[in-house]
Amino acid sequence: MGKALIIGAGGVASVAIHKCCQNPDVFEEICIASRTVEKCEAIKKKLTGSRTIIHTAQLDADNTDMVIDLIKSFRPDIVINLALPYQDLTIMDACLATGVDYLDTANYEPPEIAKFEYKWQWAYREKFAQAGLTALLGSGFDPGVTGVFCAYAQKHYFDEIYSIDIVDANAGDHGYPFATNFNPEINIREITANGRYYENGAWIETEPLAWKKVYDLPEIGPKNIYLMYHEELESLALHIKGIKRIRFWMTFSDNYLNHLRVLENIGMTSIEPIDFEGQQIIPLHFLKAVLPDPASLGPRTKGKTNIGCIMQGIKDGKPKTYYVYNICDHQECYAEVGSQAISYTTGVPAMIGAMLMLKGVWKKPGVFNVEEFDPDPFMEALTECGLPWQESFSPTLLD
Repeated sequence: MGKALIIGAGGVASVAIHKCCQNPDVFEEICIASRTVEKCEAIKKKLTGSRTIIHTAQLDADNTDMVIDLIKSFRPDIVINLALPYQDLTIMDACLATGVDYLDTANYEPPEIAKFEYKWQWAYREKFAQAGLTALLGSGFDPGVTGVFCAYAQKHYFDEIYSIDIVDANAGDHGYPFATNFNPEINIREITANGRYYENGAWIETEPLAWKKVYDLPEIGPKNIYLMYHEELESLALHIKGIKRIRFWMTFSDNYLNHLRVLENIGMTSIEPIDFEGQQIIPLHFLKAVLPDPASLGPRTKGKTNIGCIMQGIKDGKPKTYYVYNICDHQECYAEVGSQAISYTTGVPAMIGAMLMLKGVWKKPGVFNVEEFDPDPFMEALTECGLPWQESFSPTLLD
């Protein structure tokens, strides 16, 4: 059916590529491109015998001209951006220059400051619309599946949704004193940023991890959850009818937070360059280099994740509550694709979004977030592709 250029060769990309190869009738041919071509070759080797034809290429995704040259050479139908969020705009520019559809899993973020906003990418709406191209933003889990969950609830169960609480819980244990389950740099930038939530038309800011609650999650039990800001709040606040409040919560163990506080107190999480023996280095870049590679955590990680949306609203004049969530087992993910559940829950939706675009199911000119499309085919694909979802109409609500 189509050809996909996949930029990135980390944990999420590896999962997405495995899943593409499980759907060879859709992904007939793919090219894996990364700064380190050996990583691309290693993924290709694992998929020897796949019906999907796999190519590899060396690519500096910061260089738009290099991306353009690779697109012109491979001639894909879609570019799946699973590189760093700093590179979103250079890749979008390359797609515009070559007339190819675009998909990513995380919003653009300037390297010099931790900003989680869609404004830079939303500014491309008119350009993509005029070019007749589709750009799908945030087709991971959160953002991604959480937006689809909200759109599904809005379509089937509510006339208006008043409040949404997104809860991202990881009860996995990798055995290390301290490690991050995805890119350490992006992860730590998110966690150390101020919290923020939307209420009654305004954004309210909090100190980092200042709000804590305990929530009893299906299959993993009571966990400490902390209010954070996550980029899907920005788009959902615009696209969900009747919304009055939307918040995002994530679980952290006391051990994780203690390590993080120490690292922050001694300056290791800073993104301000410092002079070290005549060279300018960013402490967070150094910390990333010494922490375990998230891709190495797969065989060590046991336990489950639970990510979902708790919603309150009204249907036919009556109050209604709804909780939709996915539970994912780290060891089952590793057995299937060689990655832990954090990479799995992001890589699978990236493949699904691209599949729906290649099939023409999610296809219209412009730049869109996932909740702007019909959620039903995505929800069906989640169950078919390894991320089955569950629902409850009597959840415990977060006050």
